Amino acid sequence: MARPTKFRRVEFFPENNYFVPWGKPKCEIEEIVLKVEELEAMRLKDIEDLNQEECAEKMQVSRQTFQNIIDSARKKIAIALTEGKAISISGGHYTTKLCKFRCLQCGTTYEINYDQDRAICPSCGSEKVMCSKKAGFCKNWCKGNNTNLNT
Repeated sequence: MARPTKFRRVEFFPENNYFVPWGKPKCEIEEIVLKVEELEAMRLKDIEDLNQEECAEKMQVSRQTFQNIIDSARKKIAIALTEGKAISISGGHYTTKLCKFRCLQCGTTYEINYDQDRAICPSCGSEKVMCSKKAGFCKNWCKGNNTNLNT
């Protein structure tokens, strides 16, 4: 029986998560799903220029697991580019130390790094903030599920 998959640490979430070849209607194109951790692996290796060991450490996986993730990502991108397929970035088995918080006082939604930032609303200074679960980013890393929820 295989071990359960370990969560991969991800620090970047793209604003645009769907890409379609120019001039082709979305409804007529096959799509390749690129997992969030696969995009993160390519970002760390190809954009941040980190070596494999540094990438694996940042994602909190072994070097072999990192290599498997990036190999899968590059193959998917190559197939999409050469065969004219759409790329959808979603899903995967990842976690993050960024949490989306919502201020109960003014309604502002913002991201914090729970390791470094305090759970205080940047707009109004209120400490009445809570983790915004519907953002889907907190997974098991969020330490502030109902942080400073003083009524």
